[in-house]
Amino acid sequence: MADTMASVEVPVLLSFSAFSRPCSLPQGSGHDVILQSFASKYGRDVDVRARHVIQVFSEEWGQYVDAPPDFTVSHAPCKLRLVPCCNPSGLQGAGILDIPVIVSEQYPKGLGSTVPELDVSGARLLFPKTRFSMVLPETEAVLADLPALRSVVLFGIEAHVCVQQTALDLIGRGYEVHVVADATSSRSMVDRMFAFQRLSGAGAVVTTSEAVLLQLVGDKEHPKFKEVQSVIRTSAPESGLLAMKV
Repeated sequence: MADTMASVEVPVLLSFSAFSRPCSLPQGSGHDVILQSFASKYGRDVDVRARHVIQVFSEEWGQYVDAPPDFTVSHAPCKLRLVPCCNPSGLQGAGILDIPVIVSEQYPKGLGSTVPELDVSGARLLFPKTRFSMVLPETEAVLADLPALRSVVLFGIEAHVCVQQTALDLIGRGYEVHVVADATSSRSMVDRMFAFQRLSGAGAVVTTSEAVLLQLVGDKEHPKFKEVQSVIRTSAPESGLLAMKV
């Protein structure tokens, strides 16, 4: 019976970056088989050594959600998406350089809390919200305690909603805003790219995690340079941004 089940092929749509490709996988395939299938379909664009999140399309929510660790391909056709893990270097660098971090979670009751790969335990403030912008009384109270603050670094999801609205609110309050492109994503690459374009036009600096960290350090003689260097030495996950260039 087990051999019969293993021989059943299930139609699967694999999506990575801006592309989707149909294939079939044996019923019961788990994360390892799925990841190898992505690597087979997309070649060197998928580094199986890097950390990725496999997502499955949920009819209930009408969007992709993270597949649980025990997820396997069932008997029904399904849609799977491979998403590189968020680049955590910004949070790590902030911890090294003693930069205050504010974390907001958009409706965690329905959408879930921050993934464990991003350690936010050292955040000065972590709070749930339903408003898309995180410029709320909780955030403004922290900013009021930092009167000398002039620049804010933003990253997270989604680029065209929460990040964009937060950035515009902060720019309106006179802050210099830096948006970290390789640590900010959207469900749609189109939404992500147009968000970056709009933010650039509004006066935000769209940059990368390594650029931000090295700008904060400023000099190899900085006492924390070696620690920051150890963070950026590991290449960031493929962001998918260059795949959109023509």
